[in-house]
Amino acid sequence: MGNTPGHRVIVNDEEYASLFEQKGAKKLSEHLGVDVRSVYKKRRRIEKTLKTTLKPPIHEYNTNPPPVIGREDYKIKDGHIVIGSDAHYWPGYVSTAHRAFLHVIDKIKPECIVLNGDILDGATISRHAPIGWETKPTLVEEIEVCQERLAEIESMAPANSKFYWTLGNHDSRFETRLANQAPEYASLHGTQLKDHFPYWNHCWSLWVNDEIVIKHRYKGGVHATHNNTVTAGKTMVTGHLHSAKVTPYTDYNGTRWGVDCGTMADAYGLQFATYMEDNPRNWRSAFCLLTIENGELHPPEIVYILGENKAAFRGQYFKL
Repeated sequence: MGNTPGHRVIVNDEEYASLFEQKGAKKLSEHLGVDVRSVYKKRRRIEKTLKTTLKPPIHEYNTNPPPVIGREDYKIKDGHIVIGSDAHYWPGYVSTAHRAFLHVIDKIKPECIVLNGDILDGATISRHAPIGWETKPTLVEEIEVCQERLAEIESMAPANSKFYWTLGNHDSRFETRLANQAPEYASLHGTQLKDHFPYWNHCWSLWVNDEIVIKHRYKGGVHATHNNTVTAGKTMVTGHLHSAKVTPYTDYNGTRWGVDCGTMADAYGLQFATYMEDNPRNWRSAFCLLTIENGELHPPEIVYILGENKAAFRGQYFKL
């Protein structure tokens, strides 16, 4: 029986040692009518006196591995996941890719929508110095345009859709600048990017059925999609490189896929105008669709943007 609140039970050292090993610290504190800190303090004294080590029952130890910080898990048996990356949303312009994204969401009715990093550009909070007299939107303007574009996605999605935002290096600028310049504001509402987008689950990576990993970036270079899936041992869906391609890899474990989602921005958009110096860029405006049937992934599909107001999907063109 437990002790009546406010009423202490007195036991000798041998009894105390036996009770500690039977009950553990928390239950013993309740039994004796003392706080847990006092239990541990007396335990140390008794261990010295009796020259022994008192071990709590095994259930007092948490044997579960700690959660992976920044990882979200998503289970799906049948349905679709639409993934757009590197939108770098910019005031005053709505890209063809964004409009195509809304179109596909409306037609496919996905169970899950993922924005795979660099949704915010963060031009004025970059660690890079300005180039010449370039003009950039303010951070407030960028946040507001992201809120507008994401609200359009939310309104087009089915009512039960899940929303995930896997953070990219540009998105990280928001909190990195504050953490470095004004650390005293830590935990204050509004100082985290997620505070401004309450319907979206923010994470570094989204694990789908423990077999598909969606994250902004992993390996770099022209062979990144191949190296991502070979190294990780999972189907890897990434962004960052704006390349838009699907690379299969097969070994004794079967076939898995390396996917680059491309960019939801215009490859020659204002976001990139100054630092790219009008150089040609091997980028493609596109996004990705995953179809899962009975828990198994179909070959990933890319929706390609082919100029202003035109996209290609499943062998057909559609105009926007």
